[in-house]
Amino acid sequence: MNQKERYEAAKQMYAQAGVNTDAAIAVLKELPVALHCWQGDDVTGFDHDGPLTGGIQTTGNYPGKAKTPQELMQDMDAALKLMPGKKKLNLHASYAIFEDGEFVDRDKLEPKHFAKWVEFAKERNMGIDFNPTYFSHDKVKDGLTLSSPDEETRKFWIDHGKACVRISEYFAKETGIPCVMNIWTGDGYKDIPADRMGPRMRYKDSIEQILSIDYDKSLVKPCVESKVFGIGVESYTAGSAEFALTYAATHEGCLPLMDNGHYHPTEMVSDKIPALLCYFPEIALHITRPVRWDSDHVVLFDDETKEIAKEIVRNDINRCVCTFNTVEINECVIAVFILKKVNAANFHGFVSVIFFVLILVEAVIYKVLTEIVGLVNFNADCCLNQVIFVVLGVENLKNSLGVSFFILEVILNVYPVAAISNGKE
Repeated sequence: MNQKERYEAAKQMYAQAGVNTDAAIAVLKELPVALHCWQGDDVTGFDHDGPLTGGIQTTGNYPGKAKTPQELMQDMDAALKLMPGKKKLNLHASYAIFEDGEFVDRDKLEPKHFAKWVEFAKERNMGIDFNPTYFSHDKVKDGLTLSSPDEETRKFWIDHGKACVRISEYFAKETGIPCVMNIWTGDGYKDIPADRMGPRMRYKDSIEQILSIDYDKSLVKPCVESKVFGIGVESYTAGSAEFALTYAATHEGCLPLMDNGHYHPTEMVSDKIPALLCYFPEIALHITRPVRWDSDHVVLFDDETKEIAKEIVRNDINRCVCTFNTVEINECVIAVFILKKVNAANFHGFVSVIFFVLILVEAVIYKVLTEIVGLVNFNADCCLNQVIFVVLGVENLKNSLGVSFFILEVILNVYPVAAISNGKE
């Protein structure tokens, strides 16, 4: 039995249980998941040669690291060929592309400095999300940007944020897809500060100034992201969870962004999703895999990632804006396996998007089986090895029968009919 015949057989089996696999796939094909550019070079960017700062810890020692915009785009193309469903591009401001001999500092960035990214996205029918870059710059003074007591420093970073709002609007107008603009800083202190309130009041005022400029609120969706701590800022983070969430709740049009690596190890973002959706029309998510802290490892098929996917599906899949925040990609053994099998050069850690789409497939099927069909004893647990087997079993995805078939092939392998029976054949 070939792959197409296997799918048709599985489709009929699911139909007997009242599950329309084509409908499940159709839902997921319309859900865009953002692929962030900094996964290709460990957040280095193209506007500086200095060290990575902001409390971020990456090694950057994996082979084939992209060093130019052209290399990064080639790597993205190699990854995109393996990814089902809709995608968006997620850019940091530090990935501006300058012409030879041209350079402006971050407070003077303009849409033209991202024209090549717009061209890249439009050719691939992708929208673009955006992030001001508040780290890795000589104007980060004493580890502070938007919360700095030095007004010259703070003004520079406020102007950077305003420039990014204008660039975000440009992205949305060019692609025809709203741009989610995320504000995150690594501002904080290594030891206990004498003043905990002052930096947060300055941070609040800075964000308010940034978002005070005139822009089309139907095109730009600003959000604020929190963090627990970072390397060098272990004792105090200005943009804590309480700060970011309260800011979003008290400023109309601003969304909260939850990175599941930015909380204490025992906090579950999956439980926070339905809580926030009681009050916000939509929320933003950074899907990652924390190891002890915000180490941003490649996403795995672990329990919390599956629970996040279930909550996204159960609480209206269109109310959650999803992107990935994987930084540590030199440790991705799975990505290396896929590299060898499909010969996709410089694939790196973009495999995260593939796995999360597969997890969303599971969540959709789970919802159908438990809430519509009523199979209350359905076992939603899935062995990661089975998913890896399916991915590795496709010799060349470019010559496969298409995205929908690929996802359904995964369903076939992950969910044999025997696993969904509740005693009624």
